[in-house]
Amino acid sequence: MYIAIEGIDTAGKSTQIQELKKHFKDAIITKEPGATVVGKEIREMVLSAKTKSKKAEFLLFLADRAEHITEVIEPNLDKMIISDRSAVSGIAYALIQGEINKKELVTLNNFATSNIYPQKVFLLKLTKEELEYRLSQKELDGIELRGSKYLLDIQEAIIEATKLLNLELITIDATKSIEEITKEILKHF
Repeated sequence: MYIAIEGIDTAGKSTQIQELKKHFKDAIITKEPGATVVGKEIREMVLSAKTKSKKAEFLLFLADRAEHITEVIEPNLDKMIISDRSAVSGIAYALIQGEINKKELVTLNNFATSNIYPQKVFLLKLTKEELEYRLSQKELDGIELRGSKYLLDIQEAIIEATKLLNLELITIDATKSIEEITKEILKHF
């Protein structure tokens, strides 16, 4: 089974993936973007902010996604795959940028993924108050510096992206304890 743990920065994705590893010891743990050799190079290119075009940036992410599906996901579809983000996040960020219409977003992602998507998407959803508290407790990266409104818009776009792709979405209150969240995720297997 291929599942994705989705959520905005500070939602607890990495923590939950570490917890799930304890329950699925043979699981393939992966992430998007940057899980492959080519993906790491693409990620570095994007983070260097050398692209002037949002479309170019989007196409780089599609290239990473295609490589990820070919190298990591497809060969392991008979195993448990737990991914830190997926095409869902990619579409969510693209929706916020508004450069590409929804139909094209889906078509291009279908092409990049060969129509292989997570069977279940778990969204660790934060409230505005909790997000702002968590952001205040850390040094912010480039995305987090865009502010809580931007991140909350991404969170809503993740929900929209799952609808566009017709994927099963399980929304979990990310303000709960680590143990409660893990227990809630495990209920869905």
